[in-house]
Amino acid sequence: MPLGLTPGIQLYSVRDQMAKDFEGTLAAVRGAGYLKVESASLPKKPASEIRKALDQAGLKCVSSHCSFTDVTKDLDATTEFEKTIGVSYIICPGPGRRNPPSAGKKVGPLTIDDWKYNAEEFNKTSERLKKAGITFGYHNHWAEFQPVDGKVPYELLLELCEPDKATFEMDCGWVRVAGQDPAALMKKYPQRFSMLHVKDFHLPPNVSFATHEEAKVTELGRGSIDYRPIFAQAVENQKITHAFVEQEAFDIPWQESLKVDADYLKNLSI
Repeated sequence: MPLGLTPGIQLYSVRDQMAKDFEGTLAAVRGAGYLKVESASLPKKPASEIRKALDQAGLKCVSSHCSFTDVTKDLDATTEFEKTIGVSYIICPGPGRRNPPSAGKKVGPLTIDDWKYNAEEFNKTSERLKKAGITFGYHNHWAEFQPVDGKVPYELLLELCEPDKATFEMDCGWVRVAGQDPAALMKKYPQRFSMLHVKDFHLPPNVSFATHEEAKVTELGRGSIDYRPIFAQAVENQKITHAFVEQEAFDIPWQESLKVDADYLKNLSI
């Protein structure tokens, strides 16, 4: 696998399967060739039970996705839970708002002030988690690349989040859906990314920003994204600690799909 990394997977990939058979799903993930996982959409169980199931499956949970509320208002409880599981990273996969709307009220896109608020909160969270021995980071989707008042929110976060405390987990698939180049982002921002999400889409040609309907999920190596230049750039100016497959949907049997992804990464040369 590139960069000498151990095969990893984001457990959101098997959210439906975990809900039906948690232990059996973890065993199948290990059987497909993964040794590390990043948590998301876990069943509602005590952290000790989740840790036990992971250990029994031979999987190490090195990172967890936690909501904006989890990493701001509920950070103490979140930290205690995640430390029991054994993570080194806590990642927020979406932004909050400075002034959350009341329930049922229609909301528009985040403002630049909202994005500045996110950076402020992420810096506070990063400081607190650093004291607990955990690195905080942010994970992108596609909306962070839609300009707001002439600014790209993702680049604003990169500028305002303190690099000695906060890291970024680049979802390379969503970056490409947004019409951006993961390698170019890494080149522009040295040493800011420590983890990658690795997924593939069939993307229409010559589209600068694909819609969800236009971006069709598929297995690694079967879509439009070539990961060789992405990993090659990572070698040049990043220190990537983990790369997680994320298979957001399946149109072939899920265990077969996960193995296709694992084999792609194991055989990828740069």
